[in-house]
Amino acid sequence: MKMTGNLRKMESTHREVVRYTLVLDGHRIDMNGLIGCGLLMEYLGKIHCIRCGRETRKSFAQGYCYPCYMSAPETEECVLKPELCRAHEGIARDMDYAKEHCLIEHVVYLAVTSGLKVGVTRHTQIPTRWIDQGAIRAVELARTPNRYTAGLVEVAMKAHILDKTNWRKMLSGEVFPEVDLIAGKSMLAGRLPADLRSYVTPSKEIFEFSYPVTEYPAKVKSLDFDKDPVVSGILKGIRGQYLIFADNRVINLRKFGGYMIRLKTTG
Repeated sequence: MKMTGNLRKMESTHREVVRYTLVLDGHRIDMNGLIGCGLLMEYLGKIHCIRCGRETRKSFAQGYCYPCYMSAPETEECVLKPELCRAHEGIARDMDYAKEHCLIEHVVYLAVTSGLKVGVTRHTQIPTRWIDQGAIRAVELARTPNRYTAGLVEVAMKAHILDKTNWRKMLSGEVFPEVDLIAGKSMLAGRLPADLRSYVTPSKEIFEFSYPVTEYPAKVKSLDFDKDPVVSGILKGIRGQYLIFADNRVINLRKFGGYMIRLKTTG
């Protein structure tokens, strides 16, 4: 197999074991089927914006050219900080986009990735968001009518719990002590300001995820196409948006959105 195309984040499907698909130049590659195989990925020195398609010397925010980074609704500040969203006030880079992405139901969740964390996502992104973060378990904490309100709930929770994933720890395959997500949800919900408690959901459904990994790194070494354009080795697994290779090496494909690569199996 030999294919060339611009990278986008891998698609995922929640099964007994998460299934991953990489799309290159319209071809759909079953990444689970490549685990245990030799894989070579070569960066060809070109980057195309994942939004407008123009060639750019540098990628911003995981795949955008600078003009799109500064103007596109996909890169507005509320993407990383929901509490800064102003779409509910009629203020956004693109109100049509905001109506479909900000002014819809959002979920505030608890997930076990490198430890227990809180996060926010659109209801349409469940369970994709959890898989992209490499979560092994997750539960809804609250549902809100828009992104801004979800951001307020998350900010209140950040006083008690992390909102970031330690990706090195997540990729170490460390076995976490059992976390009682339902007890954690009950405890954290009780710490919300009174005006936000009405958004807490009664759901006790625990989502669980298993990833196609045959061997985790003992000490994670991150690979970077900008420093070394050729990444090769035996593929040992996939978790989140990371490919895990033999010899403790990993690469975050989503980080290199828009990079043109040549991919081939080597045996």
